[in-house]
Amino acid sequence: MRDETSAHERDRQDPLREFRARFRLPEGVIYLDGNSLGAMPAGIGERMREVVEHEWGDHLVRGWNDANWIDLPARVAAKIARLVGAPENTVAVGDSTSVNAFKILSAALSLRPERRVILSDSNNFPTDLYIADGLARLLGQGYELRTATADDMHDAIDETVAVALLTEVDYRTGWRYDMAETTRRLHERGALAVWDLCHSAGAFPVHLEEAKADFAIGCGYKYLNGGPGAPAFLYVAQAHLPHVRPALSGWMGHQAPFAFTPDYTPAGGIARMMVGTPPILSLSSIDAALDAFEGVDMQLVRAKSQSLCDLFIAEVERRCPGLELVTPRDHQRRGSQVSFRHPEGYAIMQALIRENVIGDFRAPDILRFGMTPLYLRHADVVDAATVLERVMREKLWDRPEFHRRAKVT
Repeated sequence: MRDETSAHERDRQDPLREFRARFRLPEGVIYLDGNSLGAMPAGIGERMREVVEHEWGDHLVRGWNDANWIDLPARVAAKIARLVGAPENTVAVGDSTSVNAFKILSAALSLRPERRVILSDSNNFPTDLYIADGLARLLGQGYELRTATADDMHDAIDETVAVALLTEVDYRTGWRYDMAETTRRLHERGALAVWDLCHSAGAFPVHLEEAKADFAIGCGYKYLNGGPGAPAFLYVAQAHLPHVRPALSGWMGHQAPFAFTPDYTPAGGIARMMVGTPPILSLSSIDAALDAFEGVDMQLVRAKSQSLCDLFIAEVERRCPGLELVTPRDHQRRGSQVSFRHPEGYAIMQALIRENVIGDFRAPDILRFGMTPLYLRHADVVDAATVLERVMREKLWDRPEFHRRAKVT
């Protein structure tokens, strides 16, 4: 009771408590999976109806001009730029994270033509590794993907490395790189830094320009709450913009796309990183979703994130000694999630979800819980730990239906 009272008191004093109303949250559900798919902002339904029924339904093709669809990617990019510490004219929105990784890596390699190594973390999210390896095989000529553990990363940076593709926050454990220090070490060796911000953007303050990052990519559907499969974003430092020429030279990256000339001339600035026709419906969704961050102090978001993580760790460790914490306790080395390890992690998570506490599972044995400060309360994490304790104590997870793997885990 003392812990619950303390949690409720923290929530009453929470400077972000009013922002919870900006989200649509199902009654009776504790949602701890915003690091996989963000909760739906309250204004999305109305905005999508306007776009579908009026802008598309009534205006038809005229919507490109009448509703200014053509400039929607730039408007969304400007909102994201503020959240990742970048000038507006250095961020572009469109395509998926994987496609953007290909675009950015190929652009980065072109700036270091004498080098052939793409360096990445051996525990990086698989799509980053797949894309990097696929690009190296496509290029041939001695290009290769080389990996190292986070502990060995600094020693792996040598004069053969052209670019490092690193995810700031590890998707399994929540361990966080020091972006500024790692970028500095890469630059000392003449290499470029590409940062994957999928588990960073919207979760805490990101400082791309301050850290002197060269490039970045990130998704729109996790902490940015843009909806399933929301368009991703990319960043190119201003110093590199005049020199990068994208390998995917689509018509929307052309200097004059509606001139329909047969030869490709890249647009000036970040627009050259665009490829195909903007996906207006999904862009409209993330555009409305990003309004949830209006007036939000990201430093307060970070402080609350750490408070939620600390409380959840303490509650789970007290109640569930059979779970092993794999997330760093150090705030500087932690993102905005808490992960525990257990051999029956998948079944435990399925039982927990059945009890309306939604987290997710990552192979081979990780129970993962995302802390999303704009809509999560301290009382929620105490309640979640209480349910998890019951799942473990009563072995609610040990049922056949919880051991059958679904397609999405």
